[in-house]
Amino acid sequence: MKQSDPKPHHRRILEEFTRRAEAFATAPPITDSEALNLLVRMSGAGPQDTALDVACGAGLVVCALAPLVQHATGIDLTPAMIERAQALQEEKGLTNITWQVGDVLPLPYADKSFSIVTCRYALHHFEDPAAVLAEITRVSATNGKVVLVDMYVSPEPEKAAAFNRMEQLRDPSHVRALPLEALEELSRQAGLQTLERTFYDLDWELEPVLQGSSPNPGDFEPIRKMFKEDLERNEMSVHVRRQKSKIWFTYPIVVIVAQKPSSSGRRRIQKDPTGCSRFQSKPEP
Repeated sequence: MKQSDPKPHHRRILEEFTRRAEAFATAPPITDSEALNLLVRMSGAGPQDTALDVACGAGLVVCALAPLVQHATGIDLTPAMIERAQALQEEKGLTNITWQVGDVLPLPYADKSFSIVTCRYALHHFEDPAAVLAEITRVSATNGKVVLVDMYVSPEPEKAAAFNRMEQLRDPSHVRALPLEALEELSRQAGLQTLERTFYDLDWELEPVLQGSSPNPGDFEPIRKMFKEDLERNEMSVHVRRQKSKIWFTYPIVVIVAQKPSSSGRRRIQKDPTGCSRFQSKPEP
């Protein structure tokens, strides 16, 4: 029986991340050890935990958690990314990892399978992030930790739209980045209770980002024009600036640590106790 073609958005994901597997896996902002260590620290990972990373990409989060937990699992739609993840596992000599090529709707795991579930830099690629968060909640153990890491946009609709227009040109697999309040509301609707959150920046130079992205051939110049115009306008809210004649910009990132409560669980919010000036308990104005 002939297998049906993947959904159009799945096809875009497969095409984009197959082409960009090496660039994505090795980009300094993605491999940043400080940011990875922050996620691991905020997850509270320990030797009794079983961890799942949803849309695991090149396996960086899974390989950072594996030395601390009983077992770690990574799932991603793109075989090329899982190949990169397997290579990283072999390089690090880790033996307590399972990789799976697959979709996240639904996640192919039983209810309450994992005490830690993470999802980093992926929510903006999902057409239905609410459904993905519902699946994350389903496979999370009662009182398990969920760590969500993603870019967020301005609460001003015009600025959010400007950012998403640029991202959709730069990366055709981008669906929509959400304002902070919308991300937190999705988490609440999925039945999760926020424990703590923190913020940091990912700084990128524009030209290497474009070379590692996959815009349509005619879109390179419109993207450059958007960034040059934003030097004065700040419409995209990504702090576009010139540094030594090169254009740089910054993705604002939030880390939300939540818990799947028991029926008697109470909501508790803490500020991030990292003590590192790079990581803030409030978004910068």
